[in-house]
Amino acid sequence: MPAETHSHRGPVDRAELERIVREQLAEILEVDPDVITNEARLRDDLDADDYALLELAEAVEGELGDRMVGLVIDDEDLIDWHTLRDAVECIAAGLDAATIVDAPKTTDTEVRS
Repeated sequence: MPAETHSHRGPVDRAELERIVREQLAEILEVDPDVITNEARLRDDLDADDYALLELAEAVEGELGDRMVGLVIDDEDLIDWHTLRDAVECIAAGLDAATIVDAPKTTDTEVRS
């Protein structure tokens, strides 16, 4: 059964991001989400291989992509994903970058008004 999807747009807080990553990872690894703690080592404790982490990145991009236009998880960043917390931190940084990129830019004319 697929993890719950979220169709509404808007900012994602850290707790919601952590929940989304945990649910997606649990589905991919076919484990109970409760066994995936923040400090669980993805490769050593959860037996996640590189393909599982690629699938996780794609699943999170797919779920959050509609809400946060511009979210991209670089495949090279997956090397630094040792724990769930690492994955969440990396994705959060991408969300912050997507938010900054998508923020409307202020023009000189708007500043003077």
